[in-house]
Amino acid sequence: MKYCTGILGLSALYGMAAVAGPTPPREIVIAQVAAFSGPLAPTGKGMRAGIQLYFDHINATGGINGTKIRLVTKDDGYRPADTVRLLRETIASDHPIAFIGGIGTANFEAATQEHVLTDANIAVIGVASGASSMLRQPNVFIIKATHHDELNKLFSILSTTGVDRVGILYQDDNFGADVLTGAEKAAAATGVKLAVKTTYPRNTTDVKAAVEAMLKANPPMVYMGGTTTVTMEFIKEYRKRGGEAQIYGLSINDGETIASKLGPDLARGFAWGTVVPPTTAQNFSVVREYRALAAQSKDPDLSGRSVEGFISAKVLVYSLRHAKNLTPGAVLQTVSAISQLDVGNYVIDFKDAGHTGSRWVDFAILDGRGQVIR
Repeated sequence: MKYCTGILGLSALYGMAAVAGPTPPREIVIAQVAAFSGPLAPTGKGMRAGIQLYFDHINATGGINGTKIRLVTKDDGYRPADTVRLLRETIASDHPIAFIGGIGTANFEAATQEHVLTDANIAVIGVASGASSMLRQPNVFIIKATHHDELNKLFSILSTTGVDRVGILYQDDNFGADVLTGAEKAAAATGVKLAVKTTYPRNTTDVKAAVEAMLKANPPMVYMGGTTTVTMEFIKEYRKRGGEAQIYGLSINDGETIASKLGPDLARGFAWGTVVPPTTAQNFSVVREYRALAAQSKDPDLSGRSVEGFISAKVLVYSLRHAKNLTPGAVLQTVSAISQLDVGNYVIDFKDAGHTGSRWVDFAILDGRGQVIR
């Protein structure tokens, strides 16, 4: 009888273990490898602040089934080789379930070429790139429209306003080449002429040659296909030299940062594309949610770019909650299957492999007080 009781007791213990299931993780590690230094530092810091804002909210309200999220960040300085190295090192040392908020077309093209993400069967959600080449990168998910989308819409509007000549400044790399291609296609379709095409070296703010080219061609509008820091440098130098054209920026520009750094007089009239709702767009419930949480935060890095990080975090949290288990592969599978996910009047859909998760495009401009208006 004692023998039988022992067997029954052991069986009961095994039964309890089976019911309990695997031990849940003590924390969910999400990693961000992005630029927190160099010319794209405002973008990286702003996105990180938005991501952390939402993760903090989730952690404060119960986490993912009781498990908290921890964000690990690594600075690649916008250098593709460092992106690849840090992605690998982070996978090996921190064992993240997913990556979030990466920055740079060339950076994640390099990661794809080196098979970093596919070898680890891991996703990166919310890469800050609108290049059409990113549509072909496996395991990379972008939550906003492409640069070509915003150029098509902009040039269509210009063709109805009498602006028929545009000068374009673009970065001297694959990202910039994609912006130029989009502008050339949009110009051909609308009859708007590209009066001058000029570049600046990647990872610099050297715009002297570009300023000279724009002053010489004297187009009524200058299109900035570059980073926030480059746009600020161009505005300062171009206005100082007497340039009077309307200056318009690609959506990667952070208008709020430009206004705060340059001041309202110099920044006045700067316009840019928006492919995620700006912080002033309170008709979007995701923006109202963001603003309510941001009002309670003391993070100095919260900026116009933070909404993009915030939305990326919402998409990832949805995937964590709906994945079969908390493993990189299961989360990747869940993200890939997202269709018509409304994160707050902003819809994400990754089912169309030929496009990014959203096609929403709008525009914003800075008024004389440095305030964003749409």
